[in-house]
Amino acid sequence: MKALRKVLTQILNVLAGVSFIAMVVLTCWQVFTRYVLQNPSPWSEELVSYLFAWASLLGASLITGERGHMNIPVVVERFSPAIQKALGIFGELIAFAFSGIILVYGGVAISQLAMGQMTSSLGVPVGIFYVVMPLCGILNMIYTVLNIADICKGGTSQDKEAA
Repeated sequence: MKALRKVLTQILNVLAGVSFIAMVVLTCWQVFTRYVLQNPSPWSEELVSYLFAWASLLGASLITGERGHMNIPVVVERFSPAIQKALGIFGELIAFAFSGIILVYGGVAISQLAMGQMTSSLGVPVGIFYVVMPLCGILNMIYTVLNIADICKGGTSQDKEAA
């Protein structure tokens, strides 16, 4: 399980890095074409906005893998280790349900719906850019299962921070 987590995290780190570099390059290109060539590049601005959405969702999957999603540790720390473990599992189950219902189910629906709509500058179906939603939903679901397995082995929120 650690090997799977490591591979997924490495792939997501590479994708996040590449998307960030691409956004920087495309933004520089946009500035160059707008102010130096006096002829702004419409496709680069549109692509940067889609890359930003992809990077945000992929980053959210990375955070899910690190069990770094939002929590209130000052409340959880007041409970016994058994209750902390139960609350940790409950939180992961909520994240799993959200990922399955909103990201996977909703993402597939919106991707299919948007396949008939073309982007204004790039000329590709908008649904292609929405595919990241179910993809990240599946990644989040995998990570939450791995997180639950780690919690069941004895990992609490404090153990995550110590690792």
